[in-house]
Amino acid sequence: MILLDSLLWSGLRFVLGRIAQAADAEVDETEHLREQLLAARMRLELGEIGEHEYARLEKAVLRRMRQAARGRGRGRGERVTGVEVRTWDDE
Repeated sequence: MILLDSLLWSGLRFVLGRIAQAADAEVDETEHLREQLLAARMRLELGEIGEHEYARLEKAVLRRMRQAARGRGRGRGERVTGVEVRTWDDE
């Protein structure tokens, strides 16, 4: 019984760890893309790039943001829709 409980909790820890990793990766990717867009805007305002180059960069970054949003749980990677935990004592 102790072995079974240990396996249950190990499995639960694994699943929750994977959920946390996926959430962290999603936040990191979104923040990175926003920073790229902001950097491109600043380069435009400083005159380092022209409107055409900025529009190209903006389009590419927004496309990647949309892909990331679509990829959250649909068609790619893993999706956890619920977790059920049952415990019991056979005493």
